[in-house]
Amino acid sequence: MRESGRLSFSRTSVCAASAGLAAAKPGRPNIGPFLALLAWLANAQLAPEHVRIAGPGGVTLEAALVRPAGPVRAPAVVALHGCGGPFPSRDGPWAQLLSERGHIVLLPDSFGSRGLGSQCRNGHRTVTPAGLRRGDAIAAAQWLAAQPGTPPGGVTLMGWSNGGSTVLRAGQASPGLPPGLFRNLVAFYPGCRGPAANPSWSPAAALLLLIGEADDWTPAEPCRDLAARFPGRITLVTYTSAFHDFDAAEAPVRLRTGLASTADRSGFAHTGTNVGARDDARRRVPSFIEATGGPQ
Repeated sequence: MRESGRLSFSRTSVCAASAGLAAAKPGRPNIGPFLALLAWLANAQLAPEHVRIAGPGGVTLEAALVRPAGPVRAPAVVALHGCGGPFPSRDGPWAQLLSERGHIVLLPDSFGSRGLGSQCRNGHRTVTPAGLRRGDAIAAAQWLAAQPGTPPGGVTLMGWSNGGSTVLRAGQASPGLPPGLFRNLVAFYPGCRGPAANPSWSPAAALLLLIGEADDWTPAEPCRDLAARFPGRITLVTYTSAFHDFDAAEAPVRLRTGLASTADRSGFAHTGTNVGARDDARRRVPSFIEATGGPQ
C-alpha cells in the first residue's frame, strides 16, 4: 500500500486545519469528526500523525497514526470507528492506553474519507462492514504492517460497533485474506447475527468479543451463539447492565432514536458508559492482544 502523505499535529495545527475545513468545497472529504479525534490525541500529548492510505476503489483513507513515546511492543493495532465515524471520547482513550503500553495505533476514517457523515440512521449504506469497510481494514493493516518499525508477526484488528462488525468480516478466514496479516482480533459490541447465521464463517485469528448483556442496539445473544461454535478460538466477555458504547469515557447513558438497525427494529437503543465494564475491558484487551496471536 502506498502512503500519500504524512503530517504531524500539535494542538495548534489541528485547530488551524479544523478552521480550514469550513471552506472545503462539496465533494471533498468530510473529516470534521476525524479532525476532532486528531485534536483529542494532540491535547493528550500523543503527537498524532495524519497519514493518507490508498484504499479500495481509489479512495484515499485519512488516518491518525499514534506511535508510543518509548520502545515499541508487538503487535501494532488498527482501530475501526463505529457507525457515527471517529468518536474521540472512546477511540482517543483507547489509542492513548495502547500507545502507553508500547503499541503503534492506526485509526482510519472510512466515512469522512468518502465525504460521508454519521451512518447510524442510514438504512441504505454504501460503505458496509462486508464491503468497502472490509477493504479499508485490510488496506490499513497492510499499510501499517509495511511501515518501518512495525513489529513483525501480524497486526491486531480492533473495532467498535459497525467497526466491530467490520472486524468480523475482515477477520473471516478466506482465501482472499493475506496470510498472517492479523495476529488477533478484538470486536466491541459488533453485529453478530450475520456471521452466526453463516455456517462457513470462521475467524482467521484468535478473537475477543466484548458486549453488554443490556445492549439493545446489537444484542449479545448472536455473539454468544457465534462463540459457542468456536470454543478456544473466540473469547466472549459479556457485561451485566452494560449498553452500547459502555467503554466511552464519561458518556451518560441516553436513549438514541431513529437508528437504522436495532435489536427490536424500533430504532431505539441505549448508549453510554458503564464504569465497571469499561475498567475491565481496559485491563482485558491489552492482555489479550499481547498474549495471543497467529492463525487459528
